[in-house]
Amino acid sequence: MNLRSAVRLLRPTQWVKNLFLVAPLIFSRHLFDGRYAWRVMLALVIFSVVSSVVYIVNDIADRDADRLHPVKRLRPIAAGELPAWQALLVAVVLLAVAGSFWTWLDARFWSTVILYLGLNIAYSVWLKRVILVDVFIIAAGFMLRVLAGVFAIDVSISPWLVLCTLFVSVFLAVSKRRAELLLNDGATSAGSRPVLREYDREVVDQMMTVAASGMAISYALYTVADRTVKIFGTENLIFTTVFVLFGIFRYLFLIRQKKTDDNPMHVLISDVPLMLNILAWFAACVAIIYAEEIHHWLR
Repeated sequence: MNLRSAVRLLRPTQWVKNLFLVAPLIFSRHLFDGRYAWRVMLALVIFSVVSSVVYIVNDIADRDADRLHPVKRLRPIAAGELPAWQALLVAVVLLAVAGSFWTWLDARFWSTVILYLGLNIAYSVWLKRVILVDVFIIAAGFMLRVLAGVFAIDVSISPWLVLCTLFVSVFLAVSKRRAELLLNDGATSAGSRPVLREYDREVVDQMMTVAASGMAISYALYTVADRTVKIFGTENLIFTTVFVLFGIFRYLFLIRQKKTDDNPMHVLISDVPLMLNILAWFAACVAIIYAEEIHHWLR
């Protein structure tokens, strides 16, 4: 087995998506509590392993179509670097590794993992061919990551934050479809997803606008909600909304300039202004939410 190809098969660059699991840790005020942090880190590892299984199943199912794709033809299975049976063996080993931690985390966490795995296998086999359903399955993956983070440390989460996560998830999922439309020249080129022929770029742009608006509004409402102000003891979280707005506008700008491929995560980790904005948002949130702890340390 080609070890380098096997590692590429896992798509480790995609593991950045699993950072959604960390959100409940930050907003539950347990970021610096080791008892909670190690559980989230374990959950992060497990979800990364399971998500790699999903990518392997998807690559096996799509290997013929991927060979006709300008970018995906370079994937290990489509390129003939690894036979499907070896890829399947890797997936089985990964599932065994993830399952070895079965008793370490809450049953609700594992239910979320199993649901994520089942939905994505169904997506790879059939649901990716159903218009709109395919987008919401992708979005569900991000939602389930957040819920997994909640269940891993057994905390509650604001409904407004859940709603914001939903809009973020839909926004990223729709932007993925838009990029695929551009990459495949309106879904007319050989090897494009059949479902892309059902999408219209103008409608997709409208969907992105709705999702982006919902994201900004729900986040802003979360920051000033009574529950949020009571827990954090401040209304200053509202000022972090500027980073959210800049992030949305920057991402939309990049999409319009066609400076992205069909993977929205590549934009998040490759565009310097966007990365700096995310880091600034994170730093601002930590500074506001953990102001008392930081002040205590500096005394």
